[in-house]
Amino acid sequence: MAKNKKQSLSHVDSTGKANMVDVGAKPFQMRTATASGHITLNSDTIDLIRENKIKKGDVLTIAEIAGIQGGKRTSDLIPLCHPLQITKLDVTATLDSNGVTVESTARCIGQTGIEMEAITAVSVALLTVYDMCKAVDKGMVIGEVRVVEKRKEDVG
Repeated sequence: MAKNKKQSLSHVDSTGKANMVDVGAKPFQMRTATASGHITLNSDTIDLIRENKIKKGDVLTIAEIAGIQGGKRTSDLIPLCHPLQITKLDVTATLDSNGVTVESTARCIGQTGIEMEAITAVSVALLTVYDMCKAVDKGMVIGEVRVVEKRKEDVG
């Protein structure tokens, strides 16, 4: 049930203009976020990936590396994201019965959340699978991209 309470937008200034939030006064905390997503592939494409016969190379490994690279570039891609000092970024691409599932976990000690880095890592990994398989599969669908969990813990 939606509340009728008016909420202020944190990324908009008093004139309605986009604005990066000042997080300078917030405490440093251990921030962790996990995201996941899926790309649906046809069974022939799944077999080619399993047998490492996609012409562009090892789809799962390359997607994982691309996801890490993408997660590290989040603040360059999303205009109002703060650049964060990422302490850990894991990306795992797993072949399943109808495609590839990607999960990422991002961690930092900082003053704002790291969920955008986790979800960007997943998105870039899925886009990489799409790019590597587009010559053999015209019906791929990327979906179910979401933040699964985010946590923050005091440090020190």
